[in-house]
Amino acid sequence: MDIIWYGLSCFRITERKHATVVTDPFGKKVGLPTPKLKADIITISHKAEGHGRTSSISGYNHVLTGAGEYEIGGVFVTATSTVAEDGSSNVIYLFDYDGLTVAHLGDMAAVPSRAQIEVLEEVDVLLVPVGGGNSLNAAQASELVSMLEPKIVVPMHYDTSGLAVDLEPIDRFLKEMGVTKPREEDKLKISSRSLSEEMQIVLLKPNG
Repeated sequence: MDIIWYGLSCFRITERKHATVVTDPFGKKVGLPTPKLKADIITISHKAEGHGRTSSISGYNHVLTGAGEYEIGGVFVTATSTVAEDGSSNVIYLFDYDGLTVAHLGDMAAVPSRAQIEVLEEVDVLLVPVGGGNSLNAAQASELVSMLEPKIVVPMHYDTSGLAVDLEPIDRFLKEMGVTKPREEDKLKISSRSLSEEMQIVLLKPNG
């Protein structure tokens, strides 16, 4: 599996013989280069600037915007609604690729109770907002990570060069996690066999 980050909450997830997923594509108003990608599935966590620019994505047959369970192209998707900071609905997505699971939290605004996040138990890769604004800040994200104990944590939705959205820098989350030298990658390449028992924080460089 390859996971590539384009900034904010936008990722492309690809895995051989499975559908390709693009999450929360954004437009130029956020200040970053608009991702022009191909995908089979687009997921949108909520209706806000920077999270639902489908016009720049080609090839897709499915746009998921709400809660439900879906099986598309060999990927089993569980979508669960939460409430965003502004009171609007936010959707978290759990992608299951034959037992290798990736969770995208969208603009989750508050740390939920354990009962509310049962769907995220034993998640392998957690794509988690850490930069505040309308989503989790560094301390909240750190608390949620400690609750879920995923194999790999990939921070998203934080301040990067050129971003026109007011978010906190990644340093605050790393300090909360007690990490001084995080693993940095252009893209995350993983398989079920490559997952370590010890949790890793992986910083992906925004592609664009």
